[in-house]
Amino acid sequence: MIERNAYELMRKWSERVDRKPLVLRGARQVGKTTLVDSLGELFDTYLYINLENENAADLFEERGSMENLISAIFLFCNKTRKEGKTLLFIDEIQNSPKAVAKLRYFYEEMPYIHVIAAGSLLESLIDKRISFPVGRVEYLAIRPCTFSEFLGAVGETELKKALCSLTIPDAIHSKAMQLFNTYSFIGGMPEVVANYAKNRDFVSLNGIYETLLAGYKDDVEKYAETNTMTSIIRYILDTGWTMAAQRIRLGSFAGSSYKSREMGEAFRILAKTMLLELSYPTVHTQLPFFPDMKRSPKLFWVDTGLVNYAANVQKEVFGAKDILDVWRGAIAEQIVAQELLASDSRVSVYRNFWVRDKQGSDAEVDLVLPYDGKLIPVEIKSGHNSRLLSLHLFMDKSPHKTAIRVWSQPLSIDKVKTKAGKEFTLLNVPFYYAGFLQKIVDNEANFSIE
Repeated sequence: MIERNAYELMRKWSERVDRKPLVLRGARQVGKTTLVDSLGELFDTYLYINLENENAADLFEERGSMENLISAIFLFCNKTRKEGKTLLFIDEIQNSPKAVAKLRYFYEEMPYIHVIAAGSLLESLIDKRISFPVGRVEYLAIRPCTFSEFLGAVGETELKKALCSLTIPDAIHSKAMQLFNTYSFIGGMPEVVANYAKNRDFVSLNGIYETLLAGYKDDVEKYAETNTMTSIIRYILDTGWTMAAQRIRLGSFAGSSYKSREMGEAFRILAKTMLLELSYPTVHTQLPFFPDMKRSPKLFWVDTGLVNYAANVQKEVFGAKDILDVWRGAIAEQIVAQELLASDSRVSVYRNFWVRDKQGSDAEVDLVLPYDGKLIPVEIKSGHNSRLLSLHLFMDKSPHKTAIRVWSQPLSIDKVKTKAGKEFTLLNVPFYYAGFLQKIVDNEANFSIE
């Protein structure tokens, strides 16, 4: 069992008096069921039903009281009703709109029953007239393993502690970077991480990647409403991995003949399954900001290990001393974006980048981080500070004086001046701290200035 950060959040949820039914969101195979099974060990009774089973789904079709429903669930699970805490896990809940509707009644009439629901295709599959009971449920995003979770899985528990406390010494930097490069190569899918932790065999992981990708393609039949949409989604799942962390055009995507409108719909469907995200740019340098949906987005996938395998760049990534040198920096940007997202448990979090609002300008900052009333620019680049031209342009317009550069060198902090004369603080953050950028900014005063 990999020690997941989400488990502690779920445990705290289970102890709250004011809790609501918890809906887990995440792509298939990111570990939702494993997490709930582990949480179930804390309860006197654990009830698991999967609504892909038609007999299980029929339980929610019957009319009657909630008391009758819970009695039927106990019978279905062959469990004796007894005193103590009960956890009910409704998996693949999207297969029964009536089960979704009944979540509010668990909250209102049976607050003593702990209820968790999950389903990888929720928004895509539930009838549009059915929605989750507003104000009667809460959400938790489950994503691939973070680097800190990877360290725990491979037995590097002390390094994990140092990582989480931002105390990795420079003498251990090379080891930390080697481990991060391994993590960037295999990705964070729990089955992959667990297999690598046990066998330390990279080749054996390819069978897992292949199975995962085949499963995602098989799911297309479940959420594509037309044959045309099925074909488009399959095309994205066949070719889109080669466009990871790159700006794309929806029309004629990856050399296809598909139009922008139908390709956009296909991407929106896949985004709902949390397999990918279209990240749109903003021209703003302060909060509040909004993305410019008319500009071309970047494509981020759920997991870097899957990208490496599906895009056939494993050999290049494995042999690289610096992931910034791989695939024009796309893998470096993909893994940093992945770490930023995986470190946040909110479902509503999106990633954005910055472009200059000037005709003919190609200035672009890789990511922006909303934090403490600021919009902090994040560049993923090596080299001298003077080469970060887009970052300088951003800071000239920004009302604050903090910027971040993610790279392969140790943690450091510089005072930098733009050509326009503005001074700002540049936090040079090694890749292994990518999931802790907000904490880095919090601790800025504790780092030495060069």
